[in-house]
Amino acid sequence: MTYFLSLLDKSPIPGGSNPERALADTVAYARHAEKLGYHRFWLAEHHGSAEVAGVAPEILAAWVLASTERIRVGSGGVMLQHYSPFKVAETFRLLAALAPDRVDLGIGRAPGGLPQTTQALQARLDKSAPPDFAALAEELDGHLNGELARPLPRVAPRRVLLGGSPDSGALAARLGWDFVFAGHFNGDAALIEASLGAYRTGGGRAPALAVHAFAATSAASARDAVRETRIFRVTLSDGRALNLRSREQAESFARQAGDSGFTIRETQPHVIAGSGEDVRAALDALAERFDVNELVLDNPVPDGAARRLSIELIATGTRRAAA
Repeated sequence: MTYFLSLLDKSPIPGGSNPERALADTVAYARHAEKLGYHRFWLAEHHGSAEVAGVAPEILAAWVLASTERIRVGSGGVMLQHYSPFKVAETFRLLAALAPDRVDLGIGRAPGGLPQTTQALQARLDKSAPPDFAALAEELDGHLNGELARPLPRVAPRRVLLGGSPDSGALAARLGWDFVFAGHFNGDAALIEASLGAYRTGGGRAPALAVHAFAATSAASARDAVRETRIFRVTLSDGRALNLRSREQAESFARQAGDSGFTIRETQPHVIAGSGEDVRAALDALAERFDVNELVLDNPVPDGAARRLSIELIATGTRRAAA
């Protein structure tokens, strides 16, 4: 079946490197993706981490847009609970005016960091009234439909909700937004089907699926490169839960939240790893199984050269299959 291939990038900082190098790698990654024909290049939002440099996708998106010519660029996504929906609408309308018909506004409900960074981001908010994500999304949609938030670009930014539950799928459908299921954090097939089903039932358009994927010159080397990839799900005593990349981060999250009754569950996320042809075949099967018209690839390997080679091998594998 036919589907788009897109990328999600966090600007990872490999051990011994620095943020400047990581951000330069992001630009090189985007340029390479454009040459290879990838559809979108999305930038994540993470706060307070020594492992990633991508804290402000809207700023980095402007730089990547200026450094490329055709590929769509956007946020994957803005963590809306921290911000004024009006300001987000202004920012992405400005980006859309700078790069017509190339800008995606993706939003998500995760905090994007540990409690201390969340508290710093929300310092001026009323702590007795936690932000309601659905209400914020509806407010943002209203500003994007109105004329108060300017400039008014010729082509509006494309609106995308990134989520991991049926509630998120239903909300995206109700707003008339595109929907991407975060399968790179939770690859449970039943949850994917339920979430995509809620989106379709609500009248949503063709959804997309985000997955972990990495290709190398041999299947063995690809599997070796992702062998240590882990997700640590910390669940607090009040039921709040978050996926993090290390046990240290999970324990720090609980400490900063002032919770001593937490639990941590370590899992090895499913990473589609192999040769370019191996990965392409697995992506084909996923697209057909879940009937999605786009797959967003999150590469768990931080090395810039390895990431660029990976997307080249996947793109070449796809072309060979088509031939």
